[in-house]
Amino acid sequence: MRVSPDLKIYVDDVEVDYSAVANAVDVDRRVVKQTVEQIKENDFLYSIFSKVSPLGSSLVNVVSALGYKAIIVEADPRSPGVMSSVAGILAKHGLVVRQALADDPDMVPDAKLTMVVEGELTGEVMEDLEQLQSIRSIKILK
Repeated sequence: MRVSPDLKIYVDDVEVDYSAVANAVDVDRRVVKQTVEQIKENDFLYSIFSKVSPLGSSLVNVVSALGYKAIIVEADPRSPGVMSSVAGILAKHGLVVRQALADDPDMVPDAKLTMVVEGELTGEVMEDLEQLQSIRSIKILK
């Protein structure tokens, strides 16, 4: 969501009413309005929330319809190279990464790496992934 100079909320170019946001997060719409006003008054927050834009559509919920799989990796989010290590193993086994989404650990408490993959996730692939030291768990969605 983005905050405009005239205190409106947008998702991409679509204006979102304060009440809609309030209902989504179960607060009074005045709380949303006050939050938007505080963001506008704070130079640092406004420098971020005036420029935020959506990244696009996640394929995670439609992997089965597309014939893909999703790998959800829990790892140390501050460990360098997690995404490249996982992608490297997938590439080594001839798998194609169609989409990669990594949560920012400063914004998401339980940050995860999600990769939508085309190809078979064999036992050998999973064994190779489990050998990565920074990975705590791997979940597969079909």
